[in-house]
Amino acid sequence: MAGSTILPMLSEFDLIQEYFQRPHHATRAALGIGDDCALIAPTPGLQTAISSDMLVEGRHFFAGEDPLRLGHKALAVNLSDLAAMGARPVGFTLALALPAADRAWLQGFSQGLFALADAFNIELIGGDTTKGPLNICITVLGELRPDQALRRSAARPGDDIWISGTLGDARLALAGYRLELPQPLDAASQRAAAVRMHTPVPRVELGVLLAEQGIAHAAIDISDGLIGDLGHILKRSGVGATLDVDALPAGAILATQDLALRRAYTAAGGDDYELCFTAPASARTAVLAAAGSVATPVTRVGTIDAAAGLRLVDAHGAALDLRLSSFDHFTS
Repeated sequence: MAGSTILPMLSEFDLIQEYFQRPHHATRAALGIGDDCALIAPTPGLQTAISSDMLVEGRHFFAGEDPLRLGHKALAVNLSDLAAMGARPVGFTLALALPAADRAWLQGFSQGLFALADAFNIELIGGDTTKGPLNICITVLGELRPDQALRRSAARPGDDIWISGTLGDARLALAGYRLELPQPLDAASQRAAAVRMHTPVPRVELGVLLAEQGIAHAAIDISDGLIGDLGHILKRSGVGATLDVDALPAGAILATQDLALRRAYTAAGGDDYELCFTAPASARTAVLAAAGSVATPVTRVGTIDAAAGLRLVDAHGAALDLRLSSFDHFTS
């Protein structure tokens, strides 16, 4: 065709060099991409926090997803795990299986990935690429003092339960895509809700403050739905909880929906990547101050109880019989 440019096929190493290898500016990696291993210089006196998340096409995102948004989300969900532990991000690796070395896809994906990486001043230090069904696996590294990690096992009876940001818009967007809603969302509302689904904001700054200032006891990021994720804290800590479902902060679009949908999607929607954390009642002023300093809203939604089990109540304290379940990778 006249005027067309035929680009050469990308090899594995061409792909890495063109889209993922950048000038080395960070000070933490003594050796990054290009060798058999990356070399990290640990900060004396600090522990390393490591977490991995895998995103699989057709399971965690739709086929044909915008690669720029996908690059953002792939890193964001990992940074959210560091936030839940209270760790400061250091760097990350990327393992990427691709059906083909598509230049337009790689350009968008790497742009979304590195925009978020640059926002947190971290670098890609290594990984792997291969041909196969689209699969993205990121391992993120952070660091923190040995005594400051926000463990799931540290909740105590009498603690308040707090939620950062808002819940449910991501699940609402998914329901809109799947045509599950009784009344479809208008186009503007669907787009607004979908922002939370496609480009979550990891609450790293808040998690670090809660840990470094010794404000919170336990934390988890809300990925599979609040009642399921809070349940992990309760099980590991050997405690129970009372959760005011009507106090759960609904996203702006979900807040316009009926009460039953608000309750279902805030309590068990998933894909929120907000923090659920516990802190003593005496720390309420400190929690609000920390959240305000990083411009992140927080809402107190319940209490940790000595008696086992999760009790769901309404705004008046009356028990709710809600049959809700969170996402599970093998049963959902």
